[in-house]
Amino acid sequence: MSVDTCADNLQSAVRHALLTTRATAVCPFHPEVTIRIGDDAAETHAFYRARNLVKSDGTGWDHTVLMAEIARQLADAADRVCPQCVS
Repeated sequence: MSVDTCADNLQSAVRHALLTTRATAVCPFHPEVTIRIGDDAAETHAFYRARNLVKSDGTGWDHTVLMAEIARQLADAADRVCPQCVS
């Protein structure tokens, strides 16, 4: 997915930013599982990357909405290991 394609969808833009900064990763054996790496610097970088994505209409994302979506995705991610691989 290109950056231009995901920039108009907040959920996709945040997912792209988290993955490309390596704040999160996808389990290679369970592609539906997102893993939170636990790198604070990468998470901060993901916020700035998502904030800088520009939608096709030339606007950016509202700070509050962006922070809420990043927090939601990080909270939904498994901590450091895939729970399906561990069990």
